[in-house]
Order: sequence, then structure tokens, then C-alpha cells
Amino acid sequence: MSLKIRLKNLGILKHAEFSLGDLTLICGENNTGKTYAAYALYGFLNAWRGLTEFGVHTTQIQHLLTDGGIKIGLAGYVERADRLLAAACKQYTNQLDRTVFAATEGRFRASEFHIEIGAIDIRDKAFKREMRIAQERFLGYSKEQGSEELSVNLVVSRDQEREIDRFFTERAVNFIIGNAIFSDSLPTPFISSAERTGVATFRRELDFARNRLLEEMGRSGQKIDPQELLFKAYQSYPMPIADNADFMRQLEDTAKRQSFIAKEHPEVLDDFADIIGGEYAITQDDQLYYTPKGTRLKLTMVESSSAVRSLLDLGFYLRHSAQKGDLLMVDDPELNLHPANQRRVARLFARLVNLGVKVFITTHSDYIVKELNTLIMLNHDKPHLKRIAEENGYRQSELIRSDRVKVYMTQEALIPLEEGQKRRRRGLMLVAADVDPELGIEAASFDETIDEMNSILEDIVWGAE
Repeated sequence: MSLKIRLKNLGILKHAEFSLGDLTLICGENNTGKTYAAYALYGFLNAWRGLTEFGVHTTQIQHLLTDGGIKIGLAGYVERADRLLAAACKQYTNQLDRTVFAATEGRFRASEFHIEIGAIDIRDKAFKREMRIAQERFLGYSKEQGSEELSVNLVVSRDQEREIDRFFTERAVNFIIGNAIFSDSLPTPFISSAERTGVATFRRELDFARNRLLEEMGRSGQKIDPQELLFKAYQSYPMPIADNADFMRQLEDTAKRQSFIAKEHPEVLDDFADIIGGEYAITQDDQLYYTPKGTRLKLTMVESSSAVRSLLDLGFYLRHSAQKGDLLMVDDPELNLHPANQRRVARLFARLVNLGVKVFITTHSDYIVKELNTLIMLNHDKPHLKRIAEENGYRQSELIRSDRVKVYMTQEALIPLEEGQKRRRRGLMLVAADVDPELGIEAASFDETIDEMNSILEDIVWGAE
């Protein structure tokens, strides 16, 4: 997958160009636009399906509804992929203020969001899937290796066929075509926002707030669109925070599923349990508990440590939601974690990458960056490195190649000239950091701070001599 993102005038961040690696880090000081870049990417990866129009012909939908199946040639759509994405990006940019960032209308008027993907080889893809609506089978779709043709078939029961809506079916087929073309290039995101600790604490109150809205609607006796009202209730929060809250609210339903990690790599969940020092559990009546290892205690989130609350959504994602090819996005993974656990979380991220989950983090943590350095530097076939890894408990599954890691630093620099400009101006940008296979990540801002602290300590200890 080759995915490049270009941003302009996104809040305080004036210019940013970055590529998505298997593991992507954005580092830098506070208030330099790291979260803005993460939220903008997350929002598009959530929104693109509703922003791409493939122009499915009405006669095809009619054949699907009457004959039960159709064949769709994908080659023409692939040829227009760049134009379709460009149009989607333009629409998306116009929605940044209210839909993504819950900002004042017009706040992002000068902003730009662009995304580019590499060449799409549609013939190389093969899949067989189903689309379900409210847990009921609706459409089956498949494509064979070497073919450019997509097969779509109705799989609803006979007694449901008369209830099928033509417009809804057209939107569903549009969705399926988008998945067939772009799903390998535009991963499904899951975000753990920096507000996750508070969301974990007040998840039941969030339920109550929505229920109260529904009660008010029932008392009003007026014709009110429930979805519109609930959407308005969440407009005060950026999309990633609202999605994070929704995930926390639905933990009982989420817990009914199993991720590929739980099925194929349960040892990862054991390691995660060591990080939090126990286990999460949720009951059928939506009671959430944390049980410290070696005890029978059942602690609520209010009674649990901030670290336990901070890692709650990640724990449920790993056990119940994670799928290969996902993009796991974590804002400030170091939140409330002791340095030892920051290092362990860095090793967990590298392990997830090696299992097929892409990871994107924004961080201020020197411990996380330096631990990733260690994982990169140990990943060589040299006797002394193997000895060091073994002596310090590092496993091969945690080591990572440098070419799979992309690192960007927020810093003030000269912004590239735009058309019509004569002089370059300075502003906050994302600047790529070197990731060397021998030396790891060059994180200058962290190193400068540590050097300054060391210099002050040396003066304190030796200054009197």
C-alpha cells in the first residue's frame, strides 16, 4: 500500500506531507498540530465511502432486483480512481469544520486535504464477502483472481424481497464497488483518542444522556428525526472523540465478537494483560469491571487506576475488533503510563505491525521512540545483537525493519512556495525524520531536551569545582 497525505492550513499546522508506513509516528511539542493531522486522516478514512460516487446505472440495479444478480466491470472505475478520490477530498475538506472537528463554520475555509494512492492492480484481488443489514444477509459479492469483473447477488430471504428499497440497494452497490477498488489502499481505522480516560470513566453517563434525549422526544409530541437530534447532540465533539465514545458505549455488543488476534494469537492478549496487570470483563447487563491479577476483586472504572482506564478501548479492540489490514490510531499512547509500560506498549505496537495491523501514533514520549529504536537496531542477524535481545527478553516477533517505519516531527520551517508567491514564509510543518537501520529514529527535539537536562545536572553536580 502506498498512501500519501497532503495538508494545508489545518489549524496551526500550515503544511504537511506524509506517507503512511506500517508504523507511523508523528512527534513534536504540544500545540503543534499532531492531533489535527491524525484527526483529518481518521475522518477521511471513515468518510470516503459516502463521498465517492461510482455512477451505478439504474438498469443494473433493476437487473439485480429482478434477476437476483449482476456482473460489474471494474476496469473503468479503476481508470477513474484518482479523479474519484480527488472529488472526495474536495467534498471532505468542506466538511472539516462541523463534521470532523466540531468547529465554527468556516474555520477551515483555507484548508486543503489531499490523499493519493499508488497503482491499483484490480486483477490481483480475489475475495468473497457478504453485506448484512441489521444482522440480516442482504448482498453477496465476489471477485476471482485474474478477473476484472465483480459479481453481486441478492441473498435476502424470499419474504424480505418485497421490502427491498431501490435507492438503498443502489447505495449498497456503490459501497461494494468502493470496497472492491479502494479497501486495500484505504484501511479501516480505529482511533483511541486522548480523551479516552474520561470516556471510560463516564461511559454509562453517555448512555444516560442519549436516553434522556429520546425521552424528551417522546414527551414533545412533535415530529422529530431521532438521527438528526442525536447527531446534533454530538456536534460539540470532534468525530474521533464521538466515535471513541460510541465504541465505549457499545462494549457489551463488541464483547460478543472475536478479533483475529483472539483467534490466532492469544499470546498477544496475555502480554496485554501483563501490561494492565489484570483483565477487563463486561457482564450481560453492561457492567464493566477490572480484575487485578491474582485477586477476585471486581473494580469499576471509577475505582481503577488511570492507566487501566487509558488502555480500556485498546484492550477491547485487540480482543474483539481487530482485523488484519486495520489502521490502529492512538493519540498519546503514553497517557498515564509508567515509563516501563510505555516501553511495553511500543513493543506491542511493533508486534501488531508484524501481525498485519498498521499503527499510527502521535506522541511526546521519548521512552516510546527510544524503545522503537531498540527494536529496529536489534533486527539484524548479528551474534552480539541476538545475545542482547535474548538477555533482555526481546522476541523476534517484536523486532521491526526500519523501512516499515515512518516518522515525522512537527517544527517551524520554511513552507514550500505556492503558485503566485514570490517569497517563502515560515510556519509549522511536518518534517520527515531519518529512520536508520543501524541507529534507529533521529528525534532531534527529544534529544535536545535531554541534552539540556543533562547539562543542567552536570552543572549542579560539578559546578562548584
